[in-house]
Amino acid sequence: MSDATQAKEKLAADFRAVMTDIDALMTATTNKADGEVKALRSRISERLDGAKEKLLDAQHEAIQRAKDAATATDDYVHANPWQAIGAAAAVGLALGVLIGRR
Repeated sequence: MSDATQAKEKLAADFRAVMTDIDALMTATTNKADGEVKALRSRISERLDGAKEKLLDAQHEAIQRAKDAATATDDYVHANPWQAIGAAAAVGLALGVLIGRR
């Protein structure tokens, strides 16, 4: 399993945990003492902060990967211009055929 997939699954699990805590908080506000409400709010706040950090980390990683891919593509096109032109023409032709069929 890739790091990105693991990060997505962890982030989804964190959001599920936050939603569970929110449900518990809603129940606690109507049925429990004030001390439990404060503890639940604190736990929700901590989990939200952790989820935000992970989301920012995932966003930065995705941006870096996109930059790396763009750099690699640019390097390839400069090293092999005719192959890049041929590949672009083939993709354009394939798209034209697919669009023309509609």
